[in-house]
Order: sequence, then C-alpha cells, then structure tokens
Amino acid sequence: MSLNNNLEKLSNICGITGREDQARELMINLMKPYVDEIRVDKLENVIAVKKGKQDSPKIMIAAHMDEVGLMVKTITKDGFLQFSKMGGIDDRILPAQKVTVYTRTSPLHGIIGSKPPHIQKEEERKKIVTYDELFIDIGAENKEEAAKLGVAIGDPVGFDATYAQLGKDVVIGKAFDDRAGCATMIEVLKMMEKPDCTVYAVGTVQEEVGLRGAATAAFGLDPDFALVLDVTIAGDVPGVREFDTSVKMGKGPTLTVSDSGLITNHKILRLLLDTAEEEKIPCQLESGLLGTTDAARISLTRQGVPSGAISIPTRYIHSPMGMLSLKDTENSAKLTVAAIKKIAKTYQ
Repeated sequence: MSLNNNLEKLSNICGITGREDQARELMINLMKPYVDEIRVDKLENVIAVKKGKQDSPKIMIAAHMDEVGLMVKTITKDGFLQFSKMGGIDDRILPAQKVTVYTRTSPLHGIIGSKPPHIQKEEERKKIVTYDELFIDIGAENKEEAAKLGVAIGDPVGFDATYAQLGKDVVIGKAFDDRAGCATMIEVLKMMEKPDCTVYAVGTVQEEVGLRGAATAAFGLDPDFALVLDVTIAGDVPGVREFDTSVKMGKGPTLTVSDSGLITNHKILRLLLDTAEEEKIPCQLESGLLGTTDAARISLTRQGVPSGAISIPTRYIHSPMGMLSLKDTENSAKLTVAAIKKIAKTYQ
C-alpha cells in the first residue's frame, strides 16, 4: 500500500492524546508485514522490531500516534458539553468547528458553539473567546438525553475533517501532527531490506502533553541512537517572517539543529547532512523554535541517547486541517533509511 494511502487512513481515524486506541490498532496492522515482531508496552506505545546483527547498534525510530483534540469536561443541565483541551490548540480556531464525540457506544457529531456575534456587546466582539466560554452542541435537549446518547465525562473529541488530495503532490487532512510521521515510519520499514543494525520502530503515545510515551519506550529499549519523525511549521504563508522560520513546504525534510527541548547531537546532525548530500535528497535546517519533539525526551533517557529529528514541513499544524507535500514525506523516508544504513556502517 502506498504512503499516500497509509497517510489517508491514519489521518481519518481518531487518536486524541491519551486515547490512541484506533491509531494504535491501525499502526499494528500497517507495520506488521514489514517487521520481525511487534508488541505493545505498558503505557501502550507500539514497538515494532526489525532485527539486525547481534553486536550492531540499536536504533530507535519514533513517531507519535496522538493528535491534539478535546475531552468532555462537564455536561450542562441543558445538554451542552463543556470541554478541556488536550494539547496545544489556539482558542481562536475553535468556534463553529464541526467535531466528533467518541462515546463508548458510537461516535456523535457536534458543533462547537458560542454566543452569537449578533447579540454580543461591542467590547465582547473585540475579545478572543476562550475555550472555557465555548461548548459542544450535540442536539441534546438536556443532560439526561446526552447521557442516553452515551456521552460521559472523559470522552475524547476530535475535529471532523476528511483527507483530500490537491493536485499531484499536496494533501490536506486532520492530525498530520504526527500521523505524517507515522506514515513515514511505515514507509521506512517497507523500504528497508534486512538491516545490519536492529531497528525499533515506535509509535509513541501522549507526545502532545509532555513527550510521555517516548520517555518510557526509550527507557525500556535503551537504544544507542534515535531518529524521530515528526512535522514542523512551514512558514511559507503570508504574515510569517523569514526570521520566525525559513522552512518551506515542498523543499525537502527539515533537520532540527535546536529547539526548546533539544540541541541535536552534532555527530548525528553531521551524519544526516552528509547522508542527504550523498543521496541527493533536498533538506532544510531549522533552529530556535519554541516547540520540541520526542527527540528531546529520548535524548535524556538513562545515560543519554544521541538523537535527531527529521520533520516534514506542514502548514496549519495543531488545527483541524493541515497541508503538506507528499514528496517531502517520501524524501523523509528515504533520508531515514539511508541514515540508518550509514549509522550501522559508521558505528559497527
């Protein structure tokens, strides 16, 4: 199955942080044909193993399965759902979004409502409406009807958005952060012949709320090196300064020099740059972003793990729909495969 098809499947399912069940089951099914074994650890990270030579390095590649979303916090007497945010979401994008509430029985459609602007005072219209002033309307008449529909406190809520292709290379969809990394990781396993080193491909949980799954998975695996597959902000849209980010969609995978959680190991960064040059894969560099990736937590595990991040430039991350270039995704997979081979040769 093609990378595009895998990305579509992964994008369309639900995997709100802490509730990654659907994403995990799909990841297991998609990775299983290309690995020697696969298991789920206690925190429910998926760990797939492609075995290499016994005395060769252990390399962990990781992509987080969770996506930002919402969670039901309270149900009002009138049947409206109030919610908390799971991960970083800008309050300004929330009003009027179509959402899906994933109850234990069946998913329910809803819309995020707010006080209509037509009856707001002038000073109200100038304010950003914060998430605690919003609610989800599922059409229930009261709290009792909402309960009959199966809604309960703690139910995950996802944005209701569908994957689509725009032209030959550009796609849009939900949860590209980080299902694009997940699809890339599956492609890496598919492309990779029997490696010299042992490769652990890990679908991590709860990245969006503190890189939690990466911490426990890396501690258990104790890898020699790690490469994290994620997305990064594509700044090639109006209003973004070159100083803020020079990364552009369609110009190749992005290598993290530094971010708020990681200063990439200089040997790993050099190896990735040399690999990209040798394989004629275009790549970009970025530094100084406020966000970070699972690489930050993996790099500090046990006595330390030399780690790097290969990210796909993506527009509109942490929103209902993202946009990316399939070519960037394919090149991220090619670079990862070539880098694993180079690590195996360099550190035998």
